[in-house]
Amino acid sequence: MDEFMLIFRHEDGNKVASPEQLQAWMKQTMDWIGGIAAQNKFVGSNGLLFDGSKVVRHNSVVTNGPFGEIKETIGGYITVKAESIEEAVAFAKGCPILVGEGNSVEVRKIAKRDGVH
Repeated sequence: MDEFMLIFRHEDGNKVASPEQLQAWMKQTMDWIGGIAAQNKFVGSNGLLFDGSKVVRHNSVVTNGPFGEIKETIGGYITVKAESIEEAVAFAKGCPILVGEGNSVEVRKIAKRDGVH
């Protein structure tokens, strides 16, 4: 079985949800992750904060951001175990983030390193 990262992309990362919207979204997300965990296929997850972030570029150029520099922002990810990319995509299709217009979930297979876990 392989591991896949499901990366959450928000079209407008500067949009702020109300506390009620955020609470409802978190419950939906926890229920979605719970469904994957019930199949023993959830590996882990993390959210990403936007405040205090930096971008390091070629020649050691450092900027604040990535706020205005990109159309999409990465809000977090989960890692799942799946038999195939199609199964990982099926998990991604249930992600609550997809109710937001322009949002997406990128599915990437995690490279294996022999002998390293």
